[in-house]
Amino acid sequence: MSDELLLSAEMGEADRLTIAAGPTDGIGLMRRAGEVVAAQVLKCYPSAAHVHVLCGPGNNGGDGYVVARILAGSGVAVTVWASGAPRLGSDAALAAAQCPIHPRPLSDFDAAPGSIVVDALYGAGLSKPLSGDAARAVDHAARQRLPVVAVDLPSGVSGDSGKVLGTSFSADLTVTFARKKPGHLLLPGRERCGEIVLADIGIGDDIIARLQSRTFENRPALWLRGLPVPAVDAHKYKRGHVGVFCGGPSATGAARLSALAAARSGAGAVTVLSPGNAMQVNAAHLTSIMLRKSDDVADIEAFIGERRPSAFVLGPGFGIGEKTRTFALTLLAFGRQKKIAAQIDGLVFDADAITSFREAPDILFEAARRPDAPALVITPHEGEFARLFPDIADDDALSKLDKARAAAAKANAFIVYKGADTVIAAPDGRAAVNSNGAAWLATAGSGDVLSGIAAGLLAQAMPAFEAACAAVWIHAEAGCRFGPGLIAEDLPPAIVPALRELVEARQKAPFG
Repeated sequence: MSDELLLSAEMGEADRLTIAAGPTDGIGLMRRAGEVVAAQVLKCYPSAAHVHVLCGPGNNGGDGYVVARILAGSGVAVTVWASGAPRLGSDAALAAAQCPIHPRPLSDFDAAPGSIVVDALYGAGLSKPLSGDAARAVDHAARQRLPVVAVDLPSGVSGDSGKVLGTSFSADLTVTFARKKPGHLLLPGRERCGEIVLADIGIGDDIIARLQSRTFENRPALWLRGLPVPAVDAHKYKRGHVGVFCGGPSATGAARLSALAAARSGAGAVTVLSPGNAMQVNAAHLTSIMLRKSDDVADIEAFIGERRPSAFVLGPGFGIGEKTRTFALTLLAFGRQKKIAAQIDGLVFDADAITSFREAPDILFEAARRPDAPALVITPHEGEFARLFPDIADDDALSKLDKARAAAAKANAFIVYKGADTVIAAPDGRAAVNSNGAAWLATAGSGDVLSGIAAGLLAQAMPAFEAACAAVWIHAEAGCRFGPGLIAEDLPPAIVPALRELVEARQKAPFG
């Protein structure tokens, strides 16, 4: 299946379009959903003494009635607990009528240790906090430590935002249909889903394509077509040149981490742009990375004119203040500097480059919105995001996905909103949620490496959204593979095995 993520409304439309196209009807989709859930219960819990199926009044509950019927027919002891009767004439009402087990009221829910719970109460479409009998059922299952199989999404978790609405089940297994929902990947919902099984119930790829979803799970299929692979006649400058700005003598390490990552990600040449008073410090640590003095705007212009760099990293260890703002705006304005015939394809602003604009973010946004400005990738963690986009960050009605999209549109930039559930958003509304992150990446300097990977890919003319998505995935994959003991210095060489596999896959893929 493809990598689209469907919002609750989009999933409802997919159901509607599938039914309208025929020959499958609503109860047919419901039966298929129930069948795959029941099969997973039998597969994962073959010795379960008792299965308790909790059914809501809507379609999620209808799936539950199908699950109960199939499990009972397989010889499993089943009790059905209902939070309300399905609407008369609905598919859920038909499923309930075909279930041989008379439901008991959810208010009486009681399950002994050793039982299994199938949560078919509300699924992804819940829009208000879980309360009353449903909340008590959650508490009871947690106290008894009962394994929970969730239908579509654990009840209480928003399918669109991943937020927990009041309380929610913590599932051991979640079975969802056609496509994942953002709530399966965004925190804290992701932690409540357990293992996720994506099942085909007959909603075709052609139907999904008609929805024109703009939300994706960040996996290689999303951007592999654009991954740079050097041509046979490539030389180092054909593979792109990255400039990485460095801070003063006591703050040079972050820039070197970015520079090494840019080189490892395929850039043919990388130069650390150092203040004059840090040249000796950097020279003592650099071998394949070039070094050049860069104290002012004239130095930047001379470097660009002579060496034709195609991407820059600004921010890691650079310092906060007027110099940072001046350098940032100079780079953004460079496309309009006709006196030097050079082309910058992309900029990556991180750390101090973000914080330097906290008092006047609109100056940055205005510069990025000009039509000939280079593509701008901004990589904030939560605190930096709040400094640059305080109004968006403070809006509790927005999900992390919504916030990243709003920030991308406001700044005309590609936003990498970092965290365990990193979201990458483009100004045109596309967004991807990363799902391969690892706690090992929570170490000083890790973000500097991410910035370097992104710049290295931008320098090789990879489109900005795809480059940002690829950088996030490669960075996370390197962290996952390295595992315990990881420090930032380990990351640049650790990306090589993952990158090798991606290049091999790209060369074998049937792309034009």
